[in-house]
Amino acid sequence: MRAGVIGAGSIGGVVARALRDGSVPDAVLSGVLDPAGPPDLPVLTLDELLSTSDLVVEAAGQRALAELGPRVLAAGRDLLVVSVGALADDALLEELLAAGPGELHLSTGAIGGLDLLRAAARMAPLSRVTIETTKRAANLVQPWMSAAEAERLRTASAPVELMRGPARKVTAAFPKSANVAASVALAVGDWDAVEAVVVADPGAELTSHVITAQGTAGSYRFEIRNQPSPVTPTSSAVVPHAVLGAIAALAQPRVVFR
Repeated sequence: MRAGVIGAGSIGGVVARALRDGSVPDAVLSGVLDPAGPPDLPVLTLDELLSTSDLVVEAAGQRALAELGPRVLAAGRDLLVVSVGALADDALLEELLAAGPGELHLSTGAIGGLDLLRAAARMAPLSRVTIETTKRAANLVQPWMSAAEAERLRTASAPVELMRGPARKVTAAFPKSANVAASVALAVGDWDAVEAVVVADPGAELTSHVITAQGTAGSYRFEIRNQPSPVTPTSSAVVPHAVLGAIAALAQPRVVFR
């Protein structure tokens, strides 16, 4: 399977180099689309990427997914999405689902348990779903914050709850840190049922995601604690490896949990 990658930063760069080096059986790198033009990777235009790829991995952020995702699918190429938070926009999600003939796939990214949540929600609607994300305070500064708010966050000495609300709202407010909230909402099939919480902790060495859910099927609690990416601390270091696992599953559809 020929895989192209949109974005060659902290996620896409790891994915592209692993594909280039043969780390994924039955998958090869066709090239990358990245304005920085990394010298050690084959850089292609979008048209070149689409003409030489069976699968395109989006690893360039929500704006790139909105701009390029429909074109990838319309060209008949499968699309693996990393920036799942962009799908909080119903119009974009509907556009991608209708864009075919390429197939749309979502990366699990930094969290797990989505398969069980999906099964439980399919049995009966979940009565309560919460995801609480805690990251190092300085890594949660956002462009929409005032200078005073940003400085308070950078100099905080104790944990601060920054936002609590529907997953759609929190995902939009923290686009680089709350893709996980979107993944949970998509897994349970109900954006309004998922409450998301973002906590800034100046002492947090690991990024944590605590997912709790309750319903007819049972009661669930998942706690994930990831090392931040050394390049982009707003993301977890494990994310590109989740993407590589997804590529491997698509390239070798043998015994795979879905």
